[in-house]
Amino acid sequence: MPRRTLALIVGLVLAGAVQVVPATAAVRQTAECQGDWLPATPTSEQVMAGEVQFLDLPPVKIGKRIDWNRSPYGNRSWDMVFSSLRWVGRLVADYETSGKEAYLSRATELIKSWVESNPRRGSRASRYAWQEHPIALRAPVLVCLSRHVKASWLTASMVDHGRELADPAKYEKGHNHGLDQDIALLRLGCRSGHKEWADLAIRRMTGTIRLDVDSQGALQEQAPRYGIYVYERLKVGMESIKDCGRKVPADIAKRWESLENYITHATQPNGFMVPIGDGAADVRPAGFDHPKQTVKVFKAGYVFGRTKWDDPEASYYSIRFGPGQKFHGHEDHLGVTYFAQGRDILVEAGFHSYERTGYRYWTMSPEAHNVPVVAGKPFRNRTPTSLVASNIKPDRQSYKLTDKAYGVPRYRSVLVDHDNPLMAVLDTAPGAQVRGYWHLDPALTPVSTASGRVVVKDKTGWKATVLQLSMPGCKPVTGQSVVRARTNPYQGWISPSYMRKVPASVIVSPAAKSLLTLTVPGTGDADVTCTASRVTVKTGDTTTSFRYSASGTLA
Repeated sequence: MPRRTLALIVGLVLAGAVQVVPATAAVRQTAECQGDWLPATPTSEQVMAGEVQFLDLPPVKIGKRIDWNRSPYGNRSWDMVFSSLRWVGRLVADYETSGKEAYLSRATELIKSWVESNPRRGSRASRYAWQEHPIALRAPVLVCLSRHVKASWLTASMVDHGRELADPAKYEKGHNHGLDQDIALLRLGCRSGHKEWADLAIRRMTGTIRLDVDSQGALQEQAPRYGIYVYERLKVGMESIKDCGRKVPADIAKRWESLENYITHATQPNGFMVPIGDGAADVRPAGFDHPKQTVKVFKAGYVFGRTKWDDPEASYYSIRFGPGQKFHGHEDHLGVTYFAQGRDILVEAGFHSYERTGYRYWTMSPEAHNVPVVAGKPFRNRTPTSLVASNIKPDRQSYKLTDKAYGVPRYRSVLVDHDNPLMAVLDTAPGAQVRGYWHLDPALTPVSTASGRVVVKDKTGWKATVLQLSMPGCKPVTGQSVVRARTNPYQGWISPSYMRKVPASVIVSPAAKSLLTLTVPGTGDADVTCTASRVTVKTGDTTTSFRYSASGTLA
């Protein structure tokens, strides 16, 4: 036995009765330590240097002796990830692939320190030590370490984690946290021989996926980017079932495959997912095949449409409806986004963070989305919205939606034309007045605002026009305002990525009985005329027209 290996074993035994399985010339790689379950950062080199980095925040020096209660940024997500110990699992995985015993030694030291500092149900435990999600993310790290280290404290902690995960009071059914709990309990059950834990985990996983992913493949958590997370974690779950010598239930495999359809439809022509709900604008799916269908209505509350696939210049739009807000959703019902000619035009405020701040709560509010607000009426959160009509043709699609989020019916009709690109939106609330919010991409700057018309352009000189007309009568709206970077109350911001916000222009219309908003890409001089039942838009040599009815329908 090499002298350095003997010294390592002696040192660990003296430190805490730890038996390390001696490393051979090639360390055996294990299913519990390899795979897609570990984060890419921090790297093992960073951890060995006493440094960790999470969530794109600056690196933090943690030193040799760890303070498990530290919270360098006062950031809930950072604190949770720190307590999850997944970053320590990276050391063990890299030990298996590199044979570097120092990685295993440090991983053992860190995990033992955590176990001693955070007794189950002990007053000394850190804030996130025994919360349901950190438990689920940490348990596989313990299982991985147990493949190379035998110690009573490690075995006891695995039992503690198993008991917590099996507790029905802590189970997050129908949610991505529940899936993580299932994977963790399955790994613990299979590794420790607790068959009842493994059986419970597979039963739960099957039930959770039936709730979280519907028959169309749509995730029920109201943020498309979590579709990627569930897709990737469900893959880990299925691999864990196979590693345990079990057969993957057909429902799990079927729902996993169906998620691809949802993820691809929710991806814009520029390759980034449309940032709906708690989904940042910088999420870029990779490796997913797309269907032939270019327009898809998901009963979970989404319409996704595009002119064609594999063309970054294609037009694309999204519309929100469906069940009331829950999980990672925002109060975005009736909201639309619009992408055309290779550019974002109408966007949403997006996802900033999970910190409990005024800005976070504003990003979740109706005013942070492209929605109609009923003037003078209080908003009723978690109100469902119905899609009551749709007409889908290759070159044009129209929809009508309604709800009572303000105590009275509000209606929104949306028409998207692809031959001569435009989006038309008609908002009404019988017996009341509506006000519209239209959030423009930060790359667009208003160059003129007059007579209900806002013309914007980007740095290349490309232009788009947003026109607002009071209906019936086709009268230009007066009294529009363009708000930018306001803080009291918040308005005029976009979050392009985690913990970032940048100024962006928002068009706020005055209240009107019936408000028609036209977004016309590629021009600053669109000309609009109306008759009693038809609206015509001329841009250069092209003309587009659509029908308008007094009942609030576009076609």
